[in-house]
Amino acid sequence: MRSDNVKKGLEKAPHRSLFKAMGLTDEELNRPLIGVVNAKSEVVPGHVHLDKIAEAVKAGIRTAGGTPLEFPSIGVCDGIAMGHIGMKYSLPSRELIADSIESMTLAHGLDALVLVPNCDKIVPGMLMAAARLDIPAIIMSGGPMLSIKKSGRDLDLNSVFEAVGAIQAGKMEAEQIREIEDHACPGCGSCSGMFTANSMNCLSEVLGMALPGNGTVPAVYAERIRLAKMAGMQIMDLLEKNMKPSDILNEKTFENALTVDMALGCSTNSVLHLPAIAHEAGIAIELDNINEISGRTPNLCKLAPAGPHHIQELYHAGGVQAVMNELSKKGLLHLELDTVTGRTIGENISHTAVKDYNIIRPIDKPYSVTGGIAVLKGNIAPDGGVVKRSAVAEDMLVHKGPARIFESEESAIQAIFGGQINKGDVVVIRYEGPKGGPGMREMLSPTSAICGMGLDKDVALITDGRFSGATRGAAIGHVSPEAMEGGPIAILQEGDMISINITEGTLNAELSQEEIDKRLAAWKAPEPKIKKGYLSRYAKIVTSASTGAVLSN
Repeated sequence: MRSDNVKKGLEKAPHRSLFKAMGLTDEELNRPLIGVVNAKSEVVPGHVHLDKIAEAVKAGIRTAGGTPLEFPSIGVCDGIAMGHIGMKYSLPSRELIADSIESMTLAHGLDALVLVPNCDKIVPGMLMAAARLDIPAIIMSGGPMLSIKKSGRDLDLNSVFEAVGAIQAGKMEAEQIREIEDHACPGCGSCSGMFTANSMNCLSEVLGMALPGNGTVPAVYAERIRLAKMAGMQIMDLLEKNMKPSDILNEKTFENALTVDMALGCSTNSVLHLPAIAHEAGIAIELDNINEISGRTPNLCKLAPAGPHHIQELYHAGGVQAVMNELSKKGLLHLELDTVTGRTIGENISHTAVKDYNIIRPIDKPYSVTGGIAVLKGNIAPDGGVVKRSAVAEDMLVHKGPARIFESEESAIQAIFGGQINKGDVVVIRYEGPKGGPGMREMLSPTSAICGMGLDKDVALITDGRFSGATRGAAIGHVSPEAMEGGPIAILQEGDMISINITEGTLNAELSQEEIDKRLAAWKAPEPKIKKGYLSRYAKIVTSASTGAVLSN
């Protein structure tokens, strides 16, 4: 066992003494040492209950003959960080999470890991650490928040953001927001739509790194606690078999994940995180592959923000495994792949079925014959941009309009709320990429403002930053190369005509190549927005969004 390095032999007596200082007995030290990485905090509603999940995991480990050792992970709440400097830290926190887990695991000789995340960057950060360390590991998330109905409407966090825009547009009275604010987030769990957190928790199942149910069993259900105990027991089986992430994660695994991503209509952020996880596993995901997979994968679910349904309804309809079963009817998945259950994908889904075809469409009657995410390329985005196609109104799949240029999210929000954006405009928000932001902020505030003001079927947004999983409308993010690296988005000017064709996967400015080259030759990089601390260091070594915004070595 790896932990023998910290507990076996005469020379390890000092080490054993330190373990015993924490109350561990010789019997406990003779068992495998299992790290339980707990992202519990009193800052993040998706994480406030993770102490209960971690205790259940530890009970499972002890039941199966291991000794659990819990240590913490940080976690940023994207909703609370939204719209101010805090959002600059969200994506960069993913790298801190992976690095800190690597540090703790190798420094203390742990044999295996159960990783307990829930929200946006914590799930991929932990999966990146698992792939990098390549010791037996399993993801056990905290589960989705419930959505409750008020005044005949199912609410979620996005309801509050859009209400702000509606008030600004005079479509709602200010006092009406209180009921939405008080009930949109009714308790613990990851926000209730198919936003980034739930996207990644669902895809953890598809990757084979989490037990079935991980993505959809609601946070407040006792079933979630039972699942956590099962995860604790299962890690001991994985350790006995020495089954590592490298035995599970391969090119076909990520192809499965992207396929289910398209069927579910997951957050565009999954196109950042899956390549980053794959990178840690030594696998490259090309953006062109994403469109290829999307082209053959039907969109089976319209979950918020793309439609009215929430994760609890996906759970009752059969969950992720039922979606996979439906996809398997057309041979769209690799079923022979191993998972942390000890069984293959095919074996896991063999006894599942869709229980409600109103939530999960039949494979022969999808919402669309192509997937929920599209990658666009053109002279604005030579390396690609990403849009959640399933959340775009039909009228906006093809759009042409004048560019409205903003050098930051804040200036764009000010213009939107100030009534300066007109129907047909294309809002361009730049210098918000991984380097330029720095940190590649999510921009739920401007997209929600546009939706709340009723302009989502008339106004498009493009940015080298990114959009929240809660965003709907023609919001195209991850434009690469980013402005700070001299990408063409940097030289767009007010009034340039922008042509968007999501159906054909194109994003272009109606400019000659000669004009583009002339403007690029005259362009100079602006001063960095942040010149000290972690974000300054991050900006110097982060790579493009098109490669997952991973850190260069």
